[in-house]
Amino acid sequence: MVAAIELYLDVDTTRRVRNLWRALDAEGIPSLGSLHQKHRPHLSLAAAHRIDPHAVAEALSGFQVARPLPLSIDFVGQFVGRVLWLGVTVTEDLLSHHRAVHDRLSAAGVEIWDHYRPGRWVPHCTISLRVPNPVMAPAVRRCLEYLPLQATITGAAVADHANDISHPL
Repeated sequence: MVAAIELYLDVDTTRRVRNLWRALDAEGIPSLGSLHQKHRPHLSLAAAHRIDPHAVAEALSGFQVARPLPLSIDFVGQFVGRVLWLGVTVTEDLLSHHRAVHDRLSAAGVEIWDHYRPGRWVPHCTISLRVPNPVMAPAVRRCLEYLPLQATITGAAVADHANDISHPL
């Protein structure tokens, strides 16, 4: 199970990513959209097996987590385990926002996975968690057809879909 602090994308970008999910599903390539209907296209700032949404809300009180950050989504990537994602071009503004969130979480004792910490984080929008190896190349090609995307952050929440948690921030 995974819980995350998710940044949500503007309406147009959300529509485009959902269209990509549907295109992959139609080709027999499992997307995040077909995993269950709870996922929204997003950028995760932090993740762990469990995250207490009330502790996060308290740690981030008075801080604008969902400030309207502009994002450029320009490339496709893959993590070990056949996880396919759209890459967000790193900017100083995005990195400083990420660090500010983590400084507050750390000060409050909110534990997160190391690979989401500043200096290790790869900003991305997940497309699929388990692309079968024989269809990875077609999946990447399909993703490239949807790029580039210009997005804006419009919302944030602590999400733990396995436990039906979606706590807006």
